[in-house]
Amino acid sequence: MARTPNSHQPKVVELLQPGSFVKVRNQPSDLPPFQLLRCRGGRCWVQQQAWGPLVQWEVEHHKLTSVA
Repeated sequence: MARTPNSHQPKVVELLQPGSFVKVRNQPSDLPPFQLLRCRGGRCWVQQQAWGPLVQWEVEHHKLTSVA
């Protein structure tokens, strides 16, 4: 049985801080970044500032990247 390279190396998970701005994988360039509300158990809740505080979107953590 052949091993694939890096098959046993741990995945690096980007640390995302609440209040920071993030983009979703394959996000259209004309859509502004999302504000990160919280993350728990591999899931994160984000929102657009224009949506208001009661509208949130749940996204898998690995689909998000921080906006530098």
